[in-house]
Amino acid sequence: MRLLAIDTTSEHGSLALVKGGELVEEVPLHSPEGFAHILFGEIGSLLARHGLGLGDLDGFAAAAGPGSFTGVRIGLTAVKGLAEATGRRVVGVSNLQALAWFGRRPLRAPVIDARRGQVFGAVYNAPLQVVQPEVVLKFTDWVKMLPEDQIEIVTHGFPVSAAEIPSGIPVLEAPKALAGAVACIASARFVAGLTQDPAEIDANYVRRSDAELLWTE
Repeated sequence: MRLLAIDTTSEHGSLALVKGGELVEEVPLHSPEGFAHILFGEIGSLLARHGLGLGDLDGFAAAAGPGSFTGVRIGLTAVKGLAEATGRRVVGVSNLQALAWFGRRPLRAPVIDARRGQVFGAVYNAPLQVVQPEVVLKFTDWVKMLPEDQIEIVTHGFPVSAAEIPSGIPVLEAPKALAGAVACIASARFVAGLTQDPAEIDANYVRRSDAELLWTE
């Protein structure tokens, strides 16, 4: 099985190609202006390096958020379009679950900066099943909810101060590129038959957009 994964949820995006559940290549991308103008060119280059066309792929995956609202939509729209054009299935993977993939302890607590003095956080176990659901809270409030044993915090650029967490909880800084983790998680879902029609895939915002919040105020 060959699978292409896309992450455009922050200015540090990435692409990844997996075959048979093994990562073939991951391509870090950095584009503060967004990815709409470079994404398909980078996809074409990645596939060309491995002698592949879109029709040779068995499926697609995208980082579904939380992250930049525009960035999340760009990646999901790209995956939907590619999957519909090729008649393939898709998988959307939470960025928090992708961060947990890098963890080493039985419990992994991924955390992402949500701005406005808040973070996106959750707790996953080693098989990447949800132990505590994804939430958006102040960091200090989220830390109070964490289990005390066999856990580590996995961050993605959010600065974690030792003074803010219980003693003995290690902090792991994950790589900026998440597409490889997204691809590996998605590959396992494809094998298990846990895929979606392109029309069904949706964003994992965790928190409503500013437009929605302002509309209800």
